[in-house]
Amino acid sequence: MLQDDYGVDLSAIPFVKRYIILHLRWHCRDTQETLAVIDRIDASTDKLSDEQIAKVFGWEEDYLLGKLSPWQRLKPKVWSLVDEPWSSIYAKVISVVAVFFICLSIFSFCIKTHPGFQVPVMRSVYKNSSSTSTDAAHDGTQVEVISIYNQNVFFYVELISNIWFTAEFLIRFTFCPNKGRFIKTPINVIDLIATVSFYIDILVDTILIQTFKASAQELTLLVFFVALGIVVFASLIYYAERIEPNPNNDFDSIPRGLWWAIVTMCTIGFGDMVPKTCMGMIVGSLCALTGVLTIALPVPVIVSNFAMFYSHAQARAKLPKKRRRVLPMDQAKLQVFKSSKVVSQEQSFLKYALKPTIMTAAVPR
Repeated sequence: MLQDDYGVDLSAIPFVKRYIILHLRWHCRDTQETLAVIDRIDASTDKLSDEQIAKVFGWEEDYLLGKLSPWQRLKPKVWSLVDEPWSSIYAKVISVVAVFFICLSIFSFCIKTHPGFQVPVMRSVYKNSSSTSTDAAHDGTQVEVISIYNQNVFFYVELISNIWFTAEFLIRFTFCPNKGRFIKTPINVIDLIATVSFYIDILVDTILIQTFKASAQELTLLVFFVALGIVVFASLIYYAERIEPNPNNDFDSIPRGLWWAIVTMCTIGFGDMVPKTCMGMIVGSLCALTGVLTIALPVPVIVSNFAMFYSHAQARAKLPKKRRRVLPMDQAKLQVFKSSKVVSQEQSFLKYALKPTIMTAAVPR
């Protein structure tokens, strides 16, 4: 006997009618599933009662006792403004403004790549055999290089849009019911990455970042010596505290000594782990002195690089705008070609001019 899900005997029904019945039931089942999804959407968009809101934010007990603070009353209202566009007319206005800034930033991102909105700028650099630098103090030959920049209006458009996105993200994070769930939501992660990338792009071109780039070797050396000192003093304090009987020994392993060495060399000293033996105190003193000297040594180099970049930026800002030549693309390319040709001629002249002198000096008298 052939039965369907409802226990009806289908074998007694003609084939055509059986097919029609099954088709209608499948269609009805799909319709019910669709309506269930719509009901869930409607349920999520329905305005919640005060008790339901308190339950969502985890304040159900305070609500029943009537002990809601002003912050607890304000938080759901602000959250509904930024996360529920259908909750009020003000929420709809905020959502419309957010969509406007999204469209504006997308339009600016696309249109700024058009050649008609890009400006070629000539700038002087000093070339030597090993590197290229904009610092006039380096020995070398001055050449003209073309740099392509976007119009300033696009920067301000993106800046205003990202200020809005940053404020919106911070408000939503501050007033959300569950911050852990908020951070784990993929759309919020994408918003955070897109917003932070704009500020990273700005920081890359700042004087401070250029200072760190110029001081990369010194900083790398600093990190190496600090890491080496941490490992050495963590091992020393571990064995120094075991020389004498010490029932209150905090350094029961070298990994725990690493934490103590880090906070000691950085002159923080939380005091959660301290040496209690004479040898341990000697090692601790040496660790603190070594940390001060190691961290202080590269500071003058970094300060010098910062002063150099800052003085160049200040001097460039004081130059008249007419001296910052902005040429059409064809004229700029011609200028670079002439400069490179002159440089190659000068290098050839110096090469053949110095060659006889070198040969003469090599011949013994």
